[in-house]
Amino acid sequence: MNYNIAVIEGDGIGPEIVNAAIEVLKLAGKKYKANFVFKKAKAGGAAIDYLGTPLPKETIQICLESNSVLLGAVGGPKWDILPGNLRPEKALLGIRKELGLYANIRPAKLLPELKTACPLKKEVADAGFDMVIVRELTGGMYFGENGRKNGPYGPEAFDTECYSEMEVERIGIIAFELARARGKKLISIDKANVLESSRLWREVIHKLGANYPDVQLTDMLVDNAAMQLVKNPKQFDVVVTSNMFGDILSDEASQITGSIGLLPSASLGETKRGMYEPIHGSAPDIAGQDKANPIATILSAAMMMRLSFSQEEAAQYIENAVSRVLAKGMRTADIALPGESVLSCSQMIKEILDELK
Repeated sequence: MNYNIAVIEGDGIGPEIVNAAIEVLKLAGKKYKANFVFKKAKAGGAAIDYLGTPLPKETIQICLESNSVLLGAVGGPKWDILPGNLRPEKALLGIRKELGLYANIRPAKLLPELKTACPLKKEVADAGFDMVIVRELTGGMYFGENGRKNGPYGPEAFDTECYSEMEVERIGIIAFELARARGKKLISIDKANVLESSRLWREVIHKLGANYPDVQLTDMLVDNAAMQLVKNPKQFDVVVTSNMFGDILSDEASQITGSIGLLPSASLGETKRGMYEPIHGSAPDIAGQDKANPIATILSAAMMMRLSFSQEEAAQYIENAVSRVLAKGMRTADIALPGESVLSCSQMIKEILDELK
């Protein structure tokens, strides 16, 4: 099979980690008879510096012509002074919109090899956890009406949280189907005791639940969910929530796995084409120093093989190689305990590539 992959290295550590994923995909493709054509495009700060816009039209076209998109990370303090419509992060929102990617799938699993890196109590870490957060991606406050105005106390700024029944229903279907394929447990997270948008969210999710009698549906308020993630993460299997709540909670979930540098993500829509990226940022403080953890991006490539290309064996091939390397005690700085030897980004990449070979 032939696959066209749009590659957006982005900013900061983006080029280092994306190139690792490309090398992994090449090896997986060779073993499982998949041929990849990688076409690079600019977005984020790199595009602003080069073309004056975070998302050039050429980049959108390359993404639209691809079978999927591999993204590193965008942003950094260099561009913080720019107005909102020119910030690097606008590239992510724009790609999601142009490709119709409304569902963000973020798995968070505590690997047995990394229990000692988990910041939670030993008994909680020993119990382990394996969850998937399904985050709505193109609605809510990040896409709602916003602006500034004069108020009774002077200048004010506002961002509007707004959801339609359609938007909640389509993300809900993905979450219920995923829950049905896993542990048949779904927790819907909202703030229905305060927000009208959350009350609509809950109504639609419960209406959908009638179509999935085999899935246990539970509601949880977002503040309680934030607490429960550190108190008893094992209770979570599949979680569905809004754009902003999902953004925050998935980062929290990533940290209790040992490091935000471990977790991949997939952004999907109505077709098989998706965007795959690590959930961490561009880490400008370590960019170019060969210190980044490439695992999240490599595992994002595995998700691409599974979800967009239906190559389950290839996905497991990549994931198993990462697990074996970690089982050998190989660690980058973000997951190493005091006294443990630390691998550079390039060294970790080499270990994983050697394991794949």
